[in-house]
Amino acid sequence: MAIKAGLAYIPPVLFAALRYDVAGVLMLAYAFYATDRPVPRTRGEWSVVAVGATLLIAGYHTLLFVGETDPAVTSAAAAVIVSLSPVLTTGFARLFLPEERLTAVGIAGLLLGLVGVAILSNPDPDNLLAGGAVAKLLIFGAAAAFALGSVLTRRIDASLPIETMEAWSMIGGALIMHAISFGLGESPADAVWTAESLAALAYLSLVASALGFLIYFDLLDRLGAIEINLVSYVAPVFAALAGWIVLDEVPTVFTVVGFLVIFVGFVLLKRRAIRAEVPRIRRLVSGP
Repeated sequence: MAIKAGLAYIPPVLFAALRYDVAGVLMLAYAFYATDRPVPRTRGEWSVVAVGATLLIAGYHTLLFVGETDPAVTSAAAAVIVSLSPVLTTGFARLFLPEERLTAVGIAGLLLGLVGVAILSNPDPDNLLAGGAVAKLLIFGAAAAFALGSVLTRRIDASLPIETMEAWSMIGGALIMHAISFGLGESPADAVWTAESLAALAYLSLVASALGFLIYFDLLDRLGAIEINLVSYVAPVFAALAGWIVLDEVPTVFTVVGFLVIFVGFVLLKRRAIRAEVPRIRRLVSGP
């Protein structure tokens, strides 16, 4: 929702770059304060930073911000497409992390996730470019970039502190996005600074980026790429509520159905983990 609000005042790729200018500088200062290795040293460490800058920061946010400029794409619709990330992460893990395999049922879940995106996009067969279909495909590309980046950062053997990896990835990603913004003809003079645009930039830079990514990479290291990306399934609910309250966006039937199909795909992919969690959940519900 904050992205959607800020895009009314700031060109999309420039907006994303400014977000990580602020977050990157803050995280680099924190890395110098909190770690004994604020600068990557080895080839493997710089490789992790390169993957983070290219896929997790620049690739993901460029496609996401450009996709959300389409009026046909609501905050909830964008969040639903991004919620496909765990499904895509599982598919990429099958390719790049040999210990994380997909069964036939898992493949069916992956395909269901793709079907869910197609339903949500609701393309017109007579005009595939109408109804925000292209914008939603761009956001799908953003989710794919993030999922691939999550898997590759796990594959590369590097013991770089999370704070350092995050800071340099943000700075590198911001530089890449500034180059893309310049290539697209965006100009800082086109940005309109109001209380709303400044609030959106501040929230995205401080809360969603600096703090949010710090938590994300810490949990990525603890839980793995597939498990941590399950947080994406919470996002559509809050995005829909925030979009409705702040921006007067009303989720469509296709948004709801698309999310449900993606969620069924997720259940198929994670059926064993869910089955293992049921007894613990029952104990929590029933109490001591």
